Amino acid sequence: MDLYFRQLLAGRDFAQRDAAAGQMANFVYLIGDAKRREAMVVDPAWDISGILEQLGRDEMKLVGALVTHYHPDHVGGHLFGHDIQGLSELVAQAPVPVYANAHETEGVAQVTGLSTSDIKPVHGGDTLSVGDIPIRFLHTPGHTPGSQCFLVDEQRLVSGDTLFIGACGRVDLPGGDPEAMYQSLSRLGQLGDEVVLFPGHDYGDRPSRAMGQEKKSNPYLKAASLQQFLHQRGVR
Repeated sequence: MDLYFRQLLAGRDFAQRDAAAGQMANFVYLIGDAKRREAMVVDPAWDISGILEQLGRDEMKLVGALVTHYHPDHVGGHLFGHDIQGLSELVAQAPVPVYANAHETEGVAQVTGLSTSDIKPVHGGDTLSVGDIPIRFLHTPGHTPGSQCFLVDEQRLVSGDTLFIGACGRVDLPGGDPEAMYQSLSRLGQLGDEVVLFPGHDYGDRPSRAMGQEKKSNPYLKAASLQQFLHQRGVR
């Protein structure tokens, strides 16, 4: 297969000596074209050198970074008293374009210290190719206004903090919107059953699952109405 795809877990595959990284259990993804040896990284944080070393071992060239949303555990910055490596360290070591949803470019810049000129805004429905591998951007607000997922080669859904195995992202943080989350999950629920879900954190009983199985077991995807979803989330 031409698709290059790695799911890396913070605290296990990189940042092994960082207790906070292990507790947060972030997934970082490397996605690219195995034939052309080009790849992008999704949500690089915690241990930039460790992530780049994995690309080096795989003999892949980094050509860009994709951002699901602007929270520091995904892009770097300050969180709960921790200074987290992220996009600013990545761009310093490997200058590549950073792609974030247009609603979130200012937020990414503010959290990471990057200039907005370093960030390329994208919109839902846009497609970016890494070699011959297409990545489609899906705007999925709810966790944050500019949250986005990535549909890789129409086969794999990298969902950030929008959809987890058996759960969904929080809607009670600044910028969260329960109604927008319900609408976003409803759209993700229309993806084919064969698409495989890859979430932003290792919060479930497995690291990935086919959407067909997720639709049957995830209560938030099964919600029949906005009212039911709000009740599930404890929102009145």
